[in-house]
Amino acid sequence: MTINLFEQFVVLWVVIDPIGTIPVFTAVTAGLSPAQQRKTALQAALVAAGVLLFFLVLGQFLIDALGISLPAFQIAGGLVLFLFALTMIFADTGKESEPSEDDNPAIFPLAVPSLASPGAMLAIVLLTDNYRFSVPEQVVTAGVMVSVLAVAFLFMLAATPILKVIGRTGAAIVSRVMGMILAAVAVDNVIEAIVQLIRDGLPAV
Repeated sequence: MTINLFEQFVVLWVVIDPIGTIPVFTAVTAGLSPAQQRKTALQAALVAAGVLLFFLVLGQFLIDALGISLPAFQIAGGLVLFLFALTMIFADTGKESEPSEDDNPAIFPLAVPSLASPGAMLAIVLLTDNYRFSVPEQVVTAGVMVSVLAVAFLFMLAATPILKVIGRTGAAIVSRVMGMILAAVAVDNVIEAIVQLIRDGLPAV
């Protein structure tokens, strides 16, 4: 059971990617106060947990019903991340914008698709397959998932002192550099999904 738990932790760590969330968090909360940043980090972690728990409970039924594949999720997520990366690269740093309730960075892009990425949604479904794992085993997997999200929350909190050190100009530079990195990651996800589709054989239309 220990080895299984370790494997699950590694898988969920890779697909949730707490470290990769730091540049996204830094970019979208650069204009917020430390208290707002803490609130955003907590809300993002809670929303991501809610989304992934939804897929843990009902994801298998939803995916089976719609016939959605992992490559399709990867391509969709890659496109969304790429579009967000463009906003980071071409953002107008000369204007301060106060996020409204309808434009909450904790929901997008932090909770989805950064933390609760398409890969994370599919991974949690596979790790809690109703045909292979009992309810207690699925509860344990949920605990592992929550622990990874807790680490991601702590990493986001650590981004606040980083912003204090680098200042607003440094944050603008970081935003553009990380936007380029995110764009590259997004394109890589799309390419990887297309290659996987070719290997598996393109589905008949």
